[in-house]
Amino acid sequence: MAPAHVLVFPWPLQGHINSMLHFAAGLLDAGLHVTFVHTEHNLRRAHHAEAVATPRLRFVSLPDGLPVDHPRSVGDLKDVAKSLMTTGPAAYRALLASALSPAADGGFPALSCVVADGLLPFAIDVAEELGVPALAFRTASACSFLAYLSVPRLVELGEVPIPVGADLDEPVRSVPGMEDFLRRRDLPNSCRRRAKTDDVDPLLQILVGYTAHSCNARALIFNTAASLERSALAHIALHMRDVFAIGPLHAVSAAPAPAASLWREDDGCMAWLDGQADRSVVYVSLGSLAVISLEQFTEFLSGLVGSGYAFLWVLRPDMVGASQSAVLQEAVDAAGNGKARVVDWAPQRDVLRHRTVGCFLTHAGWNSTLEGITEGVPLVCWPFFADQHINSRFVGAVWGTGLDMKDVCERAVVEGMVRQAMESGQLRMSAQVLSQEVRRDVAEGGSSATEFQRLISFIKEFGKN
Repeated sequence: MAPAHVLVFPWPLQGHINSMLHFAAGLLDAGLHVTFVHTEHNLRRAHHAEAVATPRLRFVSLPDGLPVDHPRSVGDLKDVAKSLMTTGPAAYRALLASALSPAADGGFPALSCVVADGLLPFAIDVAEELGVPALAFRTASACSFLAYLSVPRLVELGEVPIPVGADLDEPVRSVPGMEDFLRRRDLPNSCRRRAKTDDVDPLLQILVGYTAHSCNARALIFNTAASLERSALAHIALHMRDVFAIGPLHAVSAAPAPAASLWREDDGCMAWLDGQADRSVVYVSLGSLAVISLEQFTEFLSGLVGSGYAFLWVLRPDMVGASQSAVLQEAVDAAGNGKARVVDWAPQRDVLRHRTVGCFLTHAGWNSTLEGITEGVPLVCWPFFADQHINSRFVGAVWGTGLDMKDVCERAVVEGMVRQAMESGQLRMSAQVLSQEVRRDVAEGGSSATEFQRLISFIKEFGKN
């Protein structure tokens, strides 16, 4: 029997690429061949991608249809989606057709199946049209997937869209398993009518459609663990052909994921951390997409300085409106009084496991949430969009491993929550207990490790047909 060969195709954003590269590394550990699909734009940006290709891993690319100089920022996501859906299918179909036969040089066997990002429904449909089994991979949390799956019911009941000026602390009772703690403000923010226009963000309908489409796939894969999301996974399983919870993937694979970062990581911050006292540093990163105003930057900075703790802050060059990063760096240096370090991008997992980091001020993106949980670091969550609002509610109200700061950006609140996260013995203990549970899930015999082996067997069955 020929060895299994999986084509892995993420949505072209840093967080999605990270998660699915870790998945690819797990497939490689299991002896499978992997073809990993980037957009041409991201393959140019991905550092050292060619250098880490191996005899069983290759990187290929497809056009996203946008001009080379297009910013592809968070405000342009609908442009990226529309363009990719228009230009992607033809190039993807040709790529699949070429992979259906073994490589002439004897390198790669014929394609066994596709694992495509659930936000790329065409990748699943085209594969199945060509007779290639297709599985969906969702890089967000299972709880957020269940929320999107529940939106048609919420609309039917009049709970969504949420009117401008409504009480956001009103309970939401129609997302299964979350009736006791979910509030309006915890739903994805696209469920809220927009204040300036009173219309509904078109992103909501798109994501609800993609979520429903995942029901068509042979199986649905989540980068999560049973100890975190057992209830949501059980409710989702009722709608799917099969569900695999195999995370946190960054903690599963023995080998580091190849070429994950689209930004240059500043390793110099590790030496700076080495010079700090244990649990004395606040690590601040709002991820690869969030954009904040200069006023919000000022409130964050004042709150961090007011907390009295040293802080390491990831400030991407494109993060604070039209402000120049050099000006922001000077502002932090002046206010931080020698206790602050700013970087464009950081080696986040190394930072989070460093002895000096006492808490993580995060946007509550799923990768960051998982990385903080795995390292047992208390979180302060300031969600920006998509799944982050519900993730932050789970951190604060379900797992008890951090604080939920959503919908507020005031220096006094930042200062107070940072101090609480740095100083609360209860939060730290809860974070460390959950870390141990998640590590058991990914260890041999744990639920995620067992599910990953079941997935490998599931994939290998396709090769027999």
